[in-house]
Amino acid sequence: MLPVTATLGLARPDDALPIAEMSRDTIECGLGWSWTPQRVLRFIGDRDSTVIVARRHARLAAFAIMAVGDRSAHLNLFAVAPPDRRKGLGSRLIDWLVATATEAAVLRIDLELRASNLEARAFYSRSGFAQTGSAPGYYRGREAAVNMSRDLALRS
Repeated sequence: MLPVTATLGLARPDDALPIAEMSRDTIECGLGWSWTPQRVLRFIGDRDSTVIVARRHARLAAFAIMAVGDRSAHLNLFAVAPPDRRKGLGSRLIDWLVATATEAAVLRIDLELRASNLEARAFYSRSGFAQTGSAPGYYRGREAAVNMSRDLALRS
């Protein structure tokens, strides 16, 4: 794995469009566009959400959107641009999210992903997430989801 030089930080309002476009192109491909710039902007402004971005040379290289509740957090969206994958950037984002959730006294981070996305499932497994279930037809009745969770009460 080659390290990637990137700057991580909280998303700004002007990040909403590039985040939404990356979601459309890498996550929602074939499903229709539900994470529009307006929806992303609402999460950026929500105090119960964490939206982080990674920039390389002033372009969006990765992002994560996580809603934080009282006892658990939900990782709504997570993407690394194809040219920046397998270089440690995704792991840096996960570390930030885990630190944020831990600071908020959250016990668990949950997520779901397309059952067909084996690369993402392997990444999340390496990042400490375990499969907890599945949901047939979760994605607009077209594709199943795999549910995964990372228990933060277990420190590794």
